[in-house]
Amino acid sequence: MIQAEQLNSKKVIGIFQDSIRDWHKEEQPHTNPFPENTLENTLYQKNHVDTIQWHIEDEIRRPDIPLDDIMTLKRRIDKLNQDRTDTVEKIDDFIGGLLKDVTPAQNARLNSESPAWLVDRMSILELKIYHMQEQVDRTDVDREHIDKCQTKLSVLLEQRQDLSRCLDELIDDYLKGAKKFKVYRQMKMYNDQNLNPALYKQGNK
Repeated sequence: MIQAEQLNSKKVIGIFQDSIRDWHKEEQPHTNPFPENTLENTLYQKNHVDTIQWHIEDEIRRPDIPLDDIMTLKRRIDKLNQDRTDTVEKIDDFIGGLLKDVTPAQNARLNSESPAWLVDRMSILELKIYHMQEQVDRTDVDREHIDKCQTKLSVLLEQRQDLSRCLDELIDDYLKGAKKFKVYRQMKMYNDQNLNPALYKQGNK
């Protein structure tokens, strides 16, 4: 059965923060510090993918970027989006395995969002907090810019508290059997050569 120390908001946020700090030390992919095939490894990898994509999304918006580079970056973003989805679903697999011995109550409710997709939102939020703090700490901008960013940062920090509470309460509901763990896969079609008409029609020419 899942234990409190195995999945709680404090642990999840800490892993995400480590991933973000590690990437910004060299601004390139780095080794995952956690053992393979563990929940911790997968959480770290989840944010690592998000961090890479965050910076590619910044780069692709440069007005001086050549069109060929835009196409290359767009394809990287597509690949990262698929990696993101695959990693989220792997997190849900871990959680489902940890909850396998829990019997939901007869009147157990469903949650519209799986725990891993809530974790996904928390991962993106940590990136927003990190980069908004960078803006607050800038010394090359005026006071108005800093004040605006500080206001936004305060909202993001409040959102961190709210999402943390949502995750902890959701896991607690699963453990009590008050909610039933049920996952629907994303079943994305655009990267599948058998499901995307633009791809399989091209292959039939």
